Amino acid sequence: MRGEIVMGKRIRVQRRGRGGPTFRAATHKRVAPACYPPATKELFENVTRGIIEEILHDPGRGAPLALIRFENGEECYTVVPEGVYTGQQIQMGGKANIEVGNILPVGKIPEGTMICNIELKPGDGGKIAKSSGAYATVVAHTAQGVLIKLPSGKTKYLSDYCRATIGVVAGAGRTEKPFLKAGAKFHLMRARGRKYPRTRGKAMVAAVHPYGSSKRSARKVTTVSRNAPPGKKVGLIAARGAGRRKKRVKESE
Repeated sequence: MRGEIVMGKRIRVQRRGRGGPTFRAATHKRVAPACYPPATKELFENVTRGIIEEILHDPGRGAPLALIRFENGEECYTVVPEGVYTGQQIQMGGKANIEVGNILPVGKIPEGTMICNIELKPGDGGKIAKSSGAYATVVAHTAQGVLIKLPSGKTKYLSDYCRATIGVVAGAGRTEKPFLKAGAKFHLMRARGRKYPRTRGKAMVAAVHPYGSSKRSARKVTTVSRNAPPGKKVGLIAARGAGRRKKRVKESE
């Protein structure tokens, strides 16, 4: 029929934005957010003791969680450092001992100590170095703040009152174990709310993806505007460059 408009199906980003169950993570199975209890001024000067009551798995999270119950009645779930165990005594505060599992403000942690679950701002519960095997290092104490070397290798100044856990997050080497079956990878991605397997747009036909068809894909740019419509917003969104940035090597003085 003349005048008929032939349209392809909605691409993945359009279907994902619709919010269907296929792209929705099973968050009702998750245990709890991994964060510290609310911070107080007395906590920086004193110490609060607690005990690890349970170590459990959180779906979609690579690191195990620990339920810590403190003597003041508060409890929290935090990521577990290597070496802790159920029934271990935990200390939190400025006067806590420098031992694996204890929670201290970074201003009280000696230089060279490996820490994890670090707060970006005092009282936010912990934002940095929370994945399995991750850790940061206290480099120096300065007037500007505590200099921390992040897992990426970059350095950052933090407030002395930001809390952190002594040790390295458990589960290191998790990514080195092969999945062996596609089904195992599928269930991991499903717990995280990601679609698997993921087909390349270049491998599709032109009707179902902007990068489709082997005849056009080589000439089509892979960067799109931030304000592109949903059917076109694929690939490198608002990218400044289309390639991988090379690491800068610092010249030795």
